[in-house]
Amino acid sequence: MPNALPLSSGIGLKPQHYGDVLDAPKRARPGWVEVHPQNYFADGGPAHRWLGAIRSELSLSFHSVGLSLGSSDGCNVTQLERLADLCDRYQPASVSDHLSWSGNAHDQIPDLLPIAYTSASLNHFCEQISRVQDRLKQRILIENPSRMLSWRVDEMDEIAFFANLISKSGCGMLLDINNVIVSATNIGFCAADYVDAIPAEWIGEVHLAGHTTEFHDSGPLKIDDHGSPVGDECWELYARCIERVGPLPTLIEWDTDVPEFPALMRETDKADIVLAQVQFDRETPNARLA
Repeated sequence: MPNALPLSSGIGLKPQHYGDVLDAPKRARPGWVEVHPQNYFADGGPAHRWLGAIRSELSLSFHSVGLSLGSSDGCNVTQLERLADLCDRYQPASVSDHLSWSGNAHDQIPDLLPIAYTSASLNHFCEQISRVQDRLKQRILIENPSRMLSWRVDEMDEIAFFANLISKSGCGMLLDINNVIVSATNIGFCAADYVDAIPAEWIGEVHLAGHTTEFHDSGPLKIDDHGSPVGDECWELYARCIERVGPLPTLIEWDTDVPEFPALMRETDKADIVLAQVQFDRETPNARLA
């Protein structure tokens, strides 16, 4: 079984940062890196040579975007087999995908679309998670979605859906704090209440990212674009979560308008400060009273 991710911050690894990661002194590197495995489905080439070199130095997480677990036809078998081959090759410490669907038997849609929170979709999603976990021989994490809408046919809220999903399938949760804020604004619920309701044992990894906001007559619409620094609201909600559940592997996601490596590392430094403070407070509970 691969080792767990360290309780520190990591980055979503982009090709323009391959050399930066390897050339940086250890104290200036991220604690770990995460990639979309779909970008490495080719059998060989420069990307694999870089990833192999980085994997020899740092822990690795696979964040899949193509299994389409919520599709009515079931998960994408071709994607699953390629993912399994990559897991055998690189032994990632964590594998995750999304609470979404993105295709059917005939088409692949380049988006992560929301599913309805019904008993039928729950049972279907659990079946697909079991297929993936059985094939990979490890537990996977499922990320909470960023939503612009909810379904009229919903039978439960998102927290209840996750509770049943985790209980029935044995998966864990990838908690994306930014997605909570985006969905809370667009759909209308309290982001803090959502995060407070999540048991610590569910969470295997945390994601932080930026978003953009459009203003319409009907009110603000948040769009999860991963194209800017982590916002103040996201940092505050992250600190609230970590103070309650303890340090967790935390990823900085920045997928569009990707900055230079130093700017990305400044974001990881902010996360590490939160993680270190919580760890210090837990190890020395009376320090603030001294």
